[in-house]
Amino acid sequence: MHRFTLGIEEEFQTIDPNTRALRSHMSKIVEGGKITLHERVTAEMHQSVVEIGTNICNNIQEARQEVTYLRRMIIELADKQNLKIAAAGTHPFSDWQDELITDNPRYEKLIDELRDVARGNLIFGLHVHVGIPSRREGVQIMNAVRYFLPHIYALSTNSPFWCGRNTGFKSYRSKVFDKFPRTGIPDFFASEHEYDDYVNLLIKTGCIDNGKKIWWDIRLHPFYDTIEFRICDIPMRVDETICIAALMQALVVKIYRLMSKNLNFRLYRRVLINENKWRAARYGIQAKLIDFGKQEEVPYSMLMQEMLDFVDDVVDELGSRKEVDYINTILANGTGADRQLAVFEQSGGDLKSVVDYIVSETQYGLY
Repeated sequence: MHRFTLGIEEEFQTIDPNTRALRSHMSKIVEGGKITLHERVTAEMHQSVVEIGTNICNNIQEARQEVTYLRRMIIELADKQNLKIAAAGTHPFSDWQDELITDNPRYEKLIDELRDVARGNLIFGLHVHVGIPSRREGVQIMNAVRYFLPHIYALSTNSPFWCGRNTGFKSYRSKVFDKFPRTGIPDFFASEHEYDDYVNLLIKTGCIDNGKKIWWDIRLHPFYDTIEFRICDIPMRVDETICIAALMQALVVKIYRLMSKNLNFRLYRRVLINENKWRAARYGIQAKLIDFGKQEEVPYSMLMQEMLDFVDDVVDELGSRKEVDYINTILANGTGADRQLAVFEQSGGDLKSVVDYIVSETQYGLY
């Protein structure tokens, strides 16, 4: 069987321990990390964002080791600069207008093109790559997996605050990112050739210079043989990141298995899937999502159980039963957004207490 490898990228906030606001000293962390982490730590457009990315991992256990190690290292590097590291999709109160931009021609070009849409994109996500046998099969897998994106997304919701406001959303990060072009749930593509023709048309007409400027919630990576899931907020805990990555891997394998038997999961239109994405962003795991087959609203917990039943026959082979079962812990304890809001309520609306909580949760299970 094809090895459905994993690669995980996490974007973190760099926090001033005194003010609890974002602090634009990411470059010192990146410079310090290059000695030991090499290309696994990178700068992002805003100087208060730092990204770590694993090597290619053969299974979920390797992925856990990598993510745990990289989080430890980035926290230790930040400590040396008198900074803290926080994992949440948005900062509770820092304003994007106060943040410095990394000096890099790539980011300068992006800001020249998108202006305040790019400057205001102060968000933090989780990207998971799953290795695929070929681009031909990858397009077919992507078509089917789109339906499940809101289900996965709800588990990761971790950005209820924006610029000091309780937004009423469990994931406001997606609302910020929606301002970018070429985002959201992708359309259906009949073949890899149709997909490539679309990308090449955008390049030919000057819309993009390469496929990396297609920022959909899921995409075929333009340079690697992977499907890249991009819809999720960065979760607070390593356990949550690994759980979500394991679910994504299991889903890809399940769809591939169906295809190999000349079967497939029913495909749905983007306009329908978007209805569930909106509900996931607004309500998280408290949402009622739409079961389009039954044409009715269903509590999220029921749909998630159906999804777990759907992938059940592949998780043991992947060795990810424990990791996937952590979904039940998330359903019981709440997502990052639920827990942030609980701290906000208990502290009488103190957003600095929320930041302190995020910082502590980012370290959970690392030591």
